[in-house]
Amino acid sequence: MSSSTMHSEINITIDENSRVPKYKQIVDSVIEDISKGRLSFGQKIPSINELSESCYLSRNTVEKAYKLLKERKVIVSVKGKGYYTAKTDLISKLNICFMINKPSSYKMMIYNSFVDAIGVNAHVNLFIYHCEESLFIRTLEKNLGAFDYYIIMPHFKLEDLSHVSYTEAVLDVIEQIPKDKLIIMDNAKPCIQGNYGSIYQDFQNDIYQALKEGLDRLQQYDKIILVYPNKAVHPYPKRIMLGFRQFCVEYDFDFEILDQIYDDMELQSKDIFITIEEMDLVNLVRQIRKKGLKLGKDIGIISYNETPLKELLGITVISTDFKAMGESAAYMVLKNKKEKVKNVFKYIERNSL
Repeated sequence: MSSSTMHSEINITIDENSRVPKYKQIVDSVIEDISKGRLSFGQKIPSINELSESCYLSRNTVEKAYKLLKERKVIVSVKGKGYYTAKTDLISKLNICFMINKPSSYKMMIYNSFVDAIGVNAHVNLFIYHCEESLFIRTLEKNLGAFDYYIIMPHFKLEDLSHVSYTEAVLDVIEQIPKDKLIIMDNAKPCIQGNYGSIYQDFQNDIYQALKEGLDRLQQYDKIILVYPNKAVHPYPKRIMLGFRQFCVEYDFDFEILDQIYDDMELQSKDIFITIEEMDLVNLVRQIRKKGLKLGKDIGIISYNETPLKELLGITVISTDFKAMGESAAYMVLKNKKEKVKNVFKYIERNSL
């Protein structure tokens, strides 16, 4: 069941059966009305009491929605007069091309944090190119000149499914983007000419420093095994493997690099695994339980890239801050910054270690 109210040109729709909080439904309705032109800038909207009565909602619910809209500068309040949509000098609608290499949970976390931070200041068009060079080039060439900003995460696969950050053809098409409209995310490329924005990971040094932070825990184990998928559909930077190897050699660890978690692994007590892919993590935990070993005591696990599920399950992670990456990109767009920023990388210790 849904209910709606009309006040001037505003249309607030509340779905009683939806699990989306009602205050969030109000926020989304107002933003949608603005984006579709049903609400013009500087237009008056219902008071808290009016909206509460017409939508049969508690005053607290409407108040919470209006507070969030004010924080995002979507609406403003004028003492003694009421609430109005923000003027054009507070909101500038930009068209943004946002290109990611795969629809993983953590890449979508970057996108979602960017969209949340940019608010109604822009229309964001998401393109996913699945690490395919040809799809990336076709998409970008088709959209050259159509957007105010191009935000790109460059990760590509070669014919043998190995990872590469760029190809000559990719660089050629990126060079056609005006640099004041370009933001490179996740993967830096110093040879791109011009003054552009960049929020990047340093894959080799990040894993090295993160493992160094957990050194005391790691020294309780006899062997470290990195599970680095060589033939993944969406391949990972080889610099992760190089940083791992550098750490193990420098701190004299017995180590091994596998391309996957196999069925019926020869698990040894005091092994510690670093997994990258979700299915390898799931398969490993399943085998640890099946063999009656204790996670965090007999076998240790560190997983690459934080997700809410890993936090819930108590899995130790080494990860960049995906939310911060999206927010940094939004900040660069809104403030017209052209900075080169290394994104924060964390070692988060939990029960699996």
